[in-house]
Amino acid sequence: MSVIGFWLLALAIYALVTLIGGRRLIPIVGQLLVASLAIPLLLLFGVEPHWQLTAQDLLAPAWLNMAYGLCFALLLGYILSDVIDLEVNAACLKIALPSFLLPLLAGLACAVWLLPGARSWLSAVGIGLLFSITAIPVLYLFLQSIGYPTEATKRLLHAAILMDFMCWSLFGLAQGSSNPAALLWPLLAAGLPLLLRLLQLRQPLLYSLPFFALMLLFQQLKLNALVFGIAYMLCLAWLRQPFRLPLPARQWKLLLNGLAVPLILTCGVLRVDFHGVGAHYSWLYLGALLALPVLSKVLGSWLGLHWADPQASARIKWQESLFLNIRGLTEIVFLNLLLQLQLIDALVYFSLLLMSLFSTLLPALLGKRPSITANNEARSRYEIP
Repeated sequence: MSVIGFWLLALAIYALVTLIGGRRLIPIVGQLLVASLAIPLLLLFGVEPHWQLTAQDLLAPAWLNMAYGLCFALLLGYILSDVIDLEVNAACLKIALPSFLLPLLAGLACAVWLLPGARSWLSAVGIGLLFSITAIPVLYLFLQSIGYPTEATKRLLHAAILMDFMCWSLFGLAQGSSNPAALLWPLLAAGLPLLLRLLQLRQPLLYSLPFFALMLLFQQLKLNALVFGIAYMLCLAWLRQPFRLPLPARQWKLLLNGLAVPLILTCGVLRVDFHGVGAHYSWLYLGALLALPVLSKVLGSWLGLHWADPQASARIKWQESLFLNIRGLTEIVFLNLLLQLQLIDALVYFSLLLMSLFSTLLPALLGKRPSITANNEARSRYEIP
């Protein structure tokens, strides 16, 4: 079996699981299941013994590195485009601060105490920020699928956008602090919307196409694409310029779910030495990577929700704390960025990948599809009659 054959088979498995899941399974959940279970099994019991191919062989082709760079730039740009929708108000700020700071501190402590390989300060910061992330697209899809009240959904989404904005911004600045001169070109390029506005161009595609092209360029040149993306979106928000994806929504989702997400997840998983699991870290440490991000995030979110609305019932605060713990696509992009920068090793990557799957499934596993009573209570509290 050729390397190309493996990648076609892997993409087919992702597509099959997405097709079987249909409307009952959010795409990222099926993709995480395939990456966590199917790909390792395929590698250990099919590819290595029968096809005489190693994970290194599967990652070796130059075309794969180019495809990975393109897909990563598309996904990072897609995630950062949420920044333009950010609306800061007192409620979302009160929710976001504890939900961001408590997991951040837990992640920093975890990196210093539990992970001997994460000794650089940037690595510790990256893990701390990873603990704080909420997956905005997955959170939105989940709340839509359960018919959550519109105002409550907006409140949670803007809190999540604020948290992720803080995560991406802090990491981008921390990454650039080691070489401040490297920030010059990304920051200058982020002012392109100002030039386009001076030229009196208002077509949204004229603003979105350069964004993705420059994201890919900076990614390939090893410049700070993260700082560029955030600054570009802030510039668009300041100009009140709408941002439009370069493809229709259906084709864009097919590109992301059919190619970009599967390829990025599989590349990350193939870097894991499954034969040596447990050799570098004890199972206690790996178990802590599954539990600590969830516990710290849920506790931080509960404190934030209580601060924002002390009169809300315990049922709603507990329910929304689990919603804000949802990870998924945003965390996967951040996780692959840390792996790509060699700030975490492959085994920590896989452990946090499993944590992402667990966190995303947790609301459904605990039956947090709102009951009629809880849903009506939330609707009465948050929706305008």
